[in-house]
Order: sequence, then structure tokens, then C-alpha cells
Amino acid sequence: MNENAPVIYAENLIKEFGPVRALDNLNLNIASGEVHGFLGPNGAGKSTTMRVLLGLLRPDSGTVQMFGRDPWRDAVTLHERLAYVPGDVELWPNLTGGEVIDMFLRLRGSYNKARRDELIERFDLDPRKKTRTYSKGNRQKVALISALAADVDLLLLDEPTAGLDPLMEAVFQEVIHQAKSEGRSVLLSSHILAQVEALSDRISIIRAGHIVESGTLSELRHMTRTTIEVETERSAQPLAGCSFVHDFHTEAERSVFEVDGDHVGEAMNLLTDLGIRSIVAHPPTLEQLLMRHYGEDLSQRGVSNGTAKKVS
Repeated sequence: MNENAPVIYAENLIKEFGPVRALDNLNLNIASGEVHGFLGPNGAGKSTTMRVLLGLLRPDSGTVQMFGRDPWRDAVTLHERLAYVPGDVELWPNLTGGEVIDMFLRLRGSYNKARRDELIERFDLDPRKKTRTYSKGNRQKVALISALAADVDLLLLDEPTAGLDPLMEAVFQEVIHQAKSEGRSVLLSSHILAQVEALSDRISIIRAGHIVESGTLSELRHMTRTTIEVETERSAQPLAGCSFVHDFHTEAERSVFEVDGDHVGEAMNLLTDLGIRSIVAHPPTLEQLLMRHYGEDLSQRGVSNGTAKKVS
């Protein structure tokens, strides 16, 4: 096994289901110790990618490797080094949560019982209850604890916090930060943009089975707009006519608008001439980056741009 290889390497992956191309020349590269956010709506190809990485699906063409090995041919060996959490967990109804966790961990051989107990406490799970009594959130906790307590190098997380309340979301983020500090790699697929933004070193946005953007947030943010809220001595209305200014409107005494990333300096010069009393600039959010690629799709479904910005 090539220990110097990327943890995940995929090049020009294609996977078709009849007439539907689920993966369309997908490229993905994840380094050791990296938390990589994987974004896109349902049907974009995220779960298909996960299944290819797990060795559950064989790509029709392209190259895919994990730890330098083929997930399809070397699935058994690779599964010793990874743990997977889906977004909808089904458990054995007559077993307790603790019994399920122990079963998963024992399948891996030895495990750290203290780590298992710590995670049960942190996620506030009652391990004595039968899983048939668990809510969706508690079923997710069982899967998360089983994965996070395992001594693995890679976590594949596909909507892992579905059903968790905000407090448990915070616990999840703390645990992932800890996993990263231990040198583990994480591929995190999530609809919760704030979660991805808080945790990820790099982000890939997938659309129609193809990666359309990939990089760090700072690398991606220069390609989109900065939001400016400003109060000036003279009206800032003339900026509304600039080609690089968008969605100009006023809120009380403030002017609010978006500026193309490579024209922020020019906008600041114009505002300085108007006499700045106060100003706040917001870097582009992950939501705006995602909307750059999916805004047109939402418009076709009758969702306005203003409404779309509230979608998470």
C-alpha cells in the first residue's frame, strides 16, 4: 500500500444507470488529515460517489483509489481503515444502542472502550434502550459513535447529522476537529452549509455528477461577490449603475449591495469620495458559492434569488 498516495484520488469517474449519468468525469482529490466538504443537492451524485468509494458500485470508467488501492478490488482491506455513516440509519430493533455500538466495534477487533464511553456521554445517548425506541437523531448517534470510536484513518460521512439538534451539532463539530487533530481524513457530505464551512479545509461543489468548483474557501471566494453595507455622507445611489455592483438597495440610512470580487478596491474608492461614515464588508458565504451554480436551477423551479439565499 502506497502510504504517500492521496487518501482519496478519483479521476474522470463515470457511472451510468441506464440512460442516467450519475457521475460525469468526476475528479476528486483528498489529502491525508484533510476535512473535505462535499456539496450539492439531492441527485447531484454525492451518494453515488460515496458508494463507489465504499466499493459498493463499480465505475464504468475512470480511475479511483483510496490509500493507493482500488475500492472495488480491495474493499475488504480498505474497510479496515475507514468508517462510514449514512444519512438514514437502520438498526436492529431488538438490540440496545450499546449492543449495536459494541457489535460494530468488535467486528473491527480491539477497540478503545474509554473512547466509546466518552462519545456516548458527549452525544448524550442512553445505550440501554432498545433501538426500536430511538428517534432518528438517536439512531444517527449510534452510527456516529460507532464510526468515531473506531481506530480508522478515513471517515466517509454522508449527511451524518440528519436529525440531530443544534447542541449535538456542536458536539459533532468538536469531535470532527479532534479527529482531524489526530490525523484522520474526512469526506463530509452535508446540506448544512454552516457545518461544512466551519469544518472543511477544502470544498468541492458537485453538479450533475461533475465537480464544478474545488478548493479552499479563500480560493473560491475571490470568484464571487462581497456584500457591503455602508453609510455615506452623500447618497451612494450612483454606484447602482456600475456594472460590477449588484442588488443595490437601501436599509434605513445604509446602502447595501454586492460587488464582484475583483472590483472591491474600485468600489471602495468610489465610496471614499462619497464620505464613509460606517462600513461593514462581508466575504462571500459558502451559500453564495453554492448558489452560483444552482441559482439557475432554483429559478426554473420558481424560487426567487432572495428566497434561495435563505435555503440551507
